[in-house]
Amino acid sequence: MRRVVVTGLGFVTSIGNSKAQVLESLREVKTGIGLFDEFAGADVPVKLAGIIKDFAFPTIDPEDWTIPAEYKLTRAHLRSMGPNAVFGYAAVQQAAAEAGLPPDLISHPRTGLLCASAGSMWLMYEHYQVMMTRGVQKCQPLSMVASIPGTLNINLGALYKIKGSSWGLISACASSAHATGSALDLIRMGRQDVVFCVGAEDNSKFTGLPFAGIRALSTGTDPRLTPCAFDKKRDGFVFTGGGATLVLEELEHAKQRGANILAEIVGWGESSDGYNIMAPDPTGDGLARAMRNALDDSKLNPADIDYINAHATSTPPGDIAEIGAIKTVFGATTEGKKLPYVSSTKSLTGHGLCLAGAMEAAFTVLAISEKFTPSPRTSPNSTPPAPGSPSSPSRSTPPRATP
Repeated sequence: MRRVVVTGLGFVTSIGNSKAQVLESLREVKTGIGLFDEFAGADVPVKLAGIIKDFAFPTIDPEDWTIPAEYKLTRAHLRSMGPNAVFGYAAVQQAAAEAGLPPDLISHPRTGLLCASAGSMWLMYEHYQVMMTRGVQKCQPLSMVASIPGTLNINLGALYKIKGSSWGLISACASSAHATGSALDLIRMGRQDVVFCVGAEDNSKFTGLPFAGIRALSTGTDPRLTPCAFDKKRDGFVFTGGGATLVLEELEHAKQRGANILAEIVGWGESSDGYNIMAPDPTGDGLARAMRNALDDSKLNPADIDYINAHATSTPPGDIAEIGAIKTVFGATTEGKKLPYVSSTKSLTGHGLCLAGAMEAAFTVLAISEKFTPSPRTSPNSTPPAPGSPSSPSRSTPPRATP
């Protein structure tokens, strides 16, 4: 089976809008969490979000949008795009540049595009308001295209002239992780040589605030302390938007064109809990099966794993289920047995929903290529566990360089 490597990364995140900015934030443990203007007001029970800088979308009119000049998007382009598509476009541009992909290779039958997003809930709401109050003929003609979950594939496929596989995945917070795994399979099976894996979400109250209704969001107001994955005082997640892209490429194809190889993806796994529409199986059984499936696909043993970037959103039941699954797969601490380091970078970025899998896979590739272990900050009032311990709902490990 063909081997698959990562040759490019792109980021629009709360901790930076470039590889250099993200690397600095991860190394220096800089949070992207802050008080979110759209959550101001006594009627909003949550206050924090992972905030995207240098982009602004104050109205539905693209003429009012602020987008960095290096992303040359015209009004004709933007009328079919929402903020999530803009974020995705920017991340793809960065990743393509790092991978050194020329236009004729980007627009090639052997180059594909797999995307994940919930769509622009903000634009959908605003355009429905126009339709219901002013009539169907008053709607912006491309409002539907700009709003739906498939907007990433539609827009990025056209803007980058993609000719290979192009489709989207919707599986909640696993969406862009599924996109990355599916891209791996497309290349391994010989159907594509290069695939862009893109996750993107709006950074809007319409994307994040509905989770307050199911009590999933933290009500904390101090960005230094919230969110706090695996901490005993955790009370929910903090949402974020943005975009992230990985360029996956067949190994020999990358070598032949002299691409810089950042990491190899050797396998992936998935599973379902079969338990509840919202709550995880408290035993962590489904999560453990996904990890085992990934190990089996990779032909690796648990002892081969050095680091786990945990999903760990900071919800009380979710973190307990995940730490239980890690214990099940990787075993309890015993003399002479090395356990993987575990951290959740969501404690710095917030939870990107459909974006999360691609963003955190890209963080992990960055950590591998730059030889460091990502670690969220520790509370001034807490003592971090011993290095390598994933064993209790407490703060994750302190920063540690790896050989």
